[in-house]
Amino acid sequence: MSVHSGHRQRLRSRFLREGLDNFEEVNALELLLFYCIPRKDTNELAHALLSHFGSFHQVMDATPEELMAVPGIGEGTATFLPLISAACRYYRVNQANDGLALDSIEKCGDFLVNYFHSRKNETVILLCLDAKCKKIVCREIGEGSVNSASISARKVLEIALGVKSTFVVLAHNHPSGVAVPSAEDVQTTKMIARSLNAVGISLTDHIVVADDDYVSMVQSGLYYSEDVI
Repeated sequence: MSVHSGHRQRLRSRFLREGLDNFEEVNALELLLFYCIPRKDTNELAHALLSHFGSFHQVMDATPEELMAVPGIGEGTATFLPLISAACRYYRVNQANDGLALDSIEKCGDFLVNYFHSRKNETVILLCLDAKCKKIVCREIGEGSVNSASISARKVLEIALGVKSTFVVLAHNHPSGVAVPSAEDVQTTKMIARSLNAVGISLTDHIVVADDDYVSMVQSGLYYSEDVI
């Protein structure tokens, strides 16, 4: 009988008893690999992934192309692992109370942080609110490299007008981990605010996110709006 006989069931049973918090990285990873590699010992592959990327979270943040550079990783596994991070972001966004009035900078910031969970590239999110500060739509409108993303004033206007917004909040992330707006961020914010004001829509804030933290341009004194929520 193999020394690995029953190993999968033991890991599953341990998870059901204890949860995942006390697992070693390699055991947590091999447990996940069970579900995309059903008939092969995944311990060795989990070690190879950790050796290649450095840590559990770096494995989970890797792209499918990066994952398939590791011998033994096929398309199925390279799809499954990124799906977990994407599902976590989907869960966090879905968990947010859509019926809640986002009538303060703090509520908007806490709501928008969920949209950036596990994103590696700089991404721009547009939050459109009605006159009662209820969410109409919250949509990704741009993605760039790790260090930059373009914000199209035309796209912002088209979406905001199309859903009959009263207020708009912009948000983007800094994957570097520092939620400090750049001079370019401030200039872009003012330019888009002028475009929206011309059609009677207020850009009430621009929020910069890093990890689970955020900085409001309004609260930082970098941008002024007459219609701060």
